[in-house]
Amino acid sequence: MKKSLLLVVLLFVISSSYAQKEISPVRDQVIVRFKSAVSVNSISREKLLTGCPEADQLAHHFGVIDLRKLNTGIKSGYSAIVLKFPKDTELNSLLDELNKMDEVEYAEADGIGFSSGVRGVSPDDQYYYRQWGLKNDGSFSGMPAVAGADIEMEEGWAIEQGDSSIVVGIIDSGCKLNHPELQNRIWKNYEEIAGNGIDDDNNNYTDDFQGWDFANSDNNPTDDFGHGTNVTGIIGAQGNNGIGYAGVDWNCKLMILKGINSSNWGYYSWWIDAINYAVDNGAKVLNLSLGGTDISTALQDAINNALANNVTVVACMMNTNSNTIFYPAAYQGVIAVGATNPDDKRSHPFFWSNSSGSNYGPHISVVAPGNYIYGLDYQSNNQYGYFWGGTSQATPYVCGLASLILAQDPNKTPAEIKTLIQSTAEDQVGNPIEDTPGWDQYYGYGRINAFNALTLLSGIGNDEKTQEDITIFPNPNDGNFKVLAKSIPGDNAIIRIETCSGQVVYSKIIEGSLNAVSIPPVKGVYIITLIRGNKSSSAKLIVY
Repeated sequence: MKKSLLLVVLLFVISSSYAQKEISPVRDQVIVRFKSAVSVNSISREKLLTGCPEADQLAHHFGVIDLRKLNTGIKSGYSAIVLKFPKDTELNSLLDELNKMDEVEYAEADGIGFSSGVRGVSPDDQYYYRQWGLKNDGSFSGMPAVAGADIEMEEGWAIEQGDSSIVVGIIDSGCKLNHPELQNRIWKNYEEIAGNGIDDDNNNYTDDFQGWDFANSDNNPTDDFGHGTNVTGIIGAQGNNGIGYAGVDWNCKLMILKGINSSNWGYYSWWIDAINYAVDNGAKVLNLSLGGTDISTALQDAINNALANNVTVVACMMNTNSNTIFYPAAYQGVIAVGATNPDDKRSHPFFWSNSSGSNYGPHISVVAPGNYIYGLDYQSNNQYGYFWGGTSQATPYVCGLASLILAQDPNKTPAEIKTLIQSTAEDQVGNPIEDTPGWDQYYGYGRINAFNALTLLSGIGNDEKTQEDITIFPNPNDGNFKVLAKSIPGDNAIIRIETCSGQVVYSKIIEGSLNAVSIPPVKGVYIITLIRGNKSSSAKLIVY
């Protein structure tokens, strides 16, 4: 059996109509990435269709029932395909043979993942007061609440409410595209409209290309599960319009990319297609409130492509109340988000299961509100009583904040945005057993604070570990705080605090940590610097 003939079979382009809804996920697909010298497009489909006995024989041998090209992004420089096999196919031996091919960079099973939120129901009353994640006055009735255990969004809106030039890609179960809370906010692919024979000379656009449905291979990413509409509303429901709820960003465009089907699961290949579609079509932030435990080089390639093209990726930690690793949250460069309750404690359990909880681990970045999160309904324009709970609901708070940061400065890189959100998060606000000073595996750098992030006046470097050498807590504070500095035995250091204009307000020689620091409690952003010899490490200090 010649490997070149097998390659012909793999490149036998059949109609990609296999993405039908299924009752439960089945591992029946394989992703094959070819080496850079091989191009899927270099094979003539017409030639194969006119007859190739050897190809027919190999196709019969391997039982390939469908094949499609994987969207690897226009700037990636490599080709990949997705193969579908009968549901009883033993994939391991097949993968072994594929990975031995000279033309193949790697072949792997197409992973399967799920969204990470669960829905509940509540009476349809007043609306905004339910959104404790945005403004928490301590009166939330669903569970214990603490005033101020929110992302300080009202203060953040006074600074920034978003910009329509920022496109946020939401890879989920779709969205109720005609919801009045999302009117004129849904991104449309005008290039696809023009390229499909629709006359756009007179701006005669239709609603036919509002994102894409990768689960069903069509151009109608309407929500058939509910999760995606809730997530989209958290990011971008129209604020200050007298109805429903307020999203974090009131002006960004929302690119709807359906990668979860009506049974709440999706192939990694759908997510890969969606990520690269978003990158190629101008998205600046991606929200992935979903995850799977399958390790995937192909999915990592897609995430790397997004980050390399200055697309910030925000993903959820998932809800198994464990340190189980889920992807894409665990990939380097991704902002991985856990969930908190209205009392700022880590969500465990969520309201829907006593065994559930916000996942934790070495890759967590920050946490955000994620339990009893009310939002938009996918079946009705007028029903506002549904609530969900999960790290899925925490993630869009962070995604929305990232889009507001880009509205302020569209040139910020994913690494800069991640560092900014981490360095301005509120530390030690949760359970002190878990929420320890500085970064910890349960809360990451802390619960996000939109006001802190949006009032940061100085630039941020690319180092995501600025707090390893110097940690401030609590941060923000009222002018009284502690400083934890990474010390070298016998090597004294200088701690210096200055305003953003360069005025020094505090300076002291230390060895190790400072248990108590007090500066004039003037509200604002300060720079705190650890100086050791000719080397320095800086962090941001917030006084409110």
